[in-house]
Amino acid sequence: MARQHVDHGDIARFGQERVNLPKDKADEYRAQARRLREKLDGYLDEHPDFTLKKMLLSGSLAKGTALRSLNDIDVACYISGADAPGDVPKLLNYLADRLRKAFPNFSPDQVKPQTYSVTVSFKGSGLDVDVVPILYNGDPEWYGNLVSQEDGSFLETCIPRHLEFIKKRKDAHKTDFAQIARLIKFWARNLKRERDGFRFKSFMIELILSHLADQGLNFSDYPEALQHFFTYVARSNIRERIAFGDYYQPSTVGSFSVPVKIIDPVNAKNNVSQLYTAAEADAIVDAALDAGDAIDAALATPTKQETVYYWQKVFGSTFQV
Repeated sequence: MARQHVDHGDIARFGQERVNLPKDKADEYRAQARRLREKLDGYLDEHPDFTLKKMLLSGSLAKGTALRSLNDIDVACYISGADAPGDVPKLLNYLADRLRKAFPNFSPDQVKPQTYSVTVSFKGSGLDVDVVPILYNGDPEWYGNLVSQEDGSFLETCIPRHLEFIKKRKDAHKTDFAQIARLIKFWARNLKRERDGFRFKSFMIELILSHLADQGLNFSDYPEALQHFFTYVARSNIRERIAFGDYYQPSTVGSFSVPVKIIDPVNAKNNVSQLYTAAEADAIVDAALDAGDAIDAALATPTKQETVYYWQKVFGSTFQV
């Protein structure tokens, strides 16, 4: 393959300059979430009977796969399940009311219930923290019932184990696993802007990459790793079941009648792609085929202008060398 115009180093630089959340911003956002958590911890020490039990940073910032475009932070808030309402709107109002009590210096408009979460807004930085409730009944591993951001249903989850799962793959591949995850999430984000109705959520991307990592994919050559991801999605027609053995036996996963079957690594009953239709899955496959073809062309074309043109088909017009 011809790589004289764009190679691994060029893709890595593009990631650093255009895709990744800068380290100083990531540190600032984590510090803000930490202050929120520490404030709650202090309140809990003084009010041990309070129903809010724990706050944990979650989502892409916690996993180290956040994009430069990040403008809010996901935080999971564990609530003692015995006293909390089981109805989602009531639960969110209940959570908002208790957050206001825990943080009395916040004005009422800084703590607002949304559809499936409560948004806490920081006036100084303009940063929003989306607090997602988890009903908690004392499990020592911090399993609890999360309000799904997709449809508002309750879903068993474990935030510490999710973070541990991704960290294990990141540790095995230094900075490369996280960088490839960000590059593919960037590709998917651009497609969501360009193609009406296109869906491909970040957690699915991370789990497909985790599956490829477990199969022995080396992520250290970025053009090769990207091509491998797109080839896998196209070859499998994104219909191949993916499950993991970190916290349960894959043989315990039941059958699912839906087209896409990517199973939550901490809950064998949860198919994270449950709501994807056949048409939506086919759109992901078509997009992966296009991206794979563009990378093939970029690696084979003789001129720099053509090479950049084909990489722009993957990453958009911001890709420059």
